[in-house]
Amino acid sequence: MDINNDADLLSTLRVDPNYNEPILDQVLRIAVYDEYHAYETYRKVIETFGSQMPFTEIIEAEIKHYEELTKLLEKYNVELPVNDWYEKIVLPNTLLECCEVGVAAEIDNIQMYDNLLLYVDEYPDIQDTIYRLQAASYNNHLPAFRQCVISYTNQEPNLTDVYENNTEHNAVENTQMLSKVDDFRNIATKLASGKVNEQDVLKVFNSVDMASIGGVLLGGLGAMQLVKMMNDKKEEGE
Repeated sequence: MDINNDADLLSTLRVDPNYNEPILDQVLRIAVYDEYHAYETYRKVIETFGSQMPFTEIIEAEIKHYEELTKLLEKYNVELPVNDWYEKIVLPNTLLECCEVGVAAEIDNIQMYDNLLLYVDEYPDIQDTIYRLQAASYNNHLPAFRQCVISYTNQEPNLTDVYENNTEHNAVENTQMLSKVDDFRNIATKLASGKVNEQDVLKVFNSVDMASIGGVLLGGLGAMQLVKMMNDKKEEGE
């Protein structure tokens, strides 16, 4: 079987400017390799436990993510990494624990895309794809797996309705966010430079659900930082 000569890099989920591989190649190969990981993990869950929500829905999304990324690799003549994940994956013993694995995997994915976004300013097509894939992880996959944990903990695995309702709800909220695109980008720039004006933040996000901001424009970690700041301000006022 072929191997990935950059396996040490791929497993970090981070670009290394000092690594002996072009930055663009690193970005695209790292992204695809992590999507391989998610797909093979969720495939093994389905093979082991049967068709279980939200795994059956999210694995279809992972296939679409992979297809979008491979088009970019073809466009920029970047070699696909080898998918060697299936044999590496060892599942826990229960669906509850598998849902916890899903939560961890989606958080890693969100953080990975935050890092990759630092290196694609000159490639708007790659930047747009990463924002959209990160938004799917933050707004749909991560909440679905968190609800999965809650549902199995409470022995109420009514996960089909949870996933569908969550997706519909977030579609409405994403429309709100996209209507404020310029304001979001301004805040994102300030966040990256460390010059965040709290009044600007309050003004922009006053009418938007903070829990659904991630990925679309600020990136998951940026949204989490803003949520924390807003919560801190709320506690100060109590």
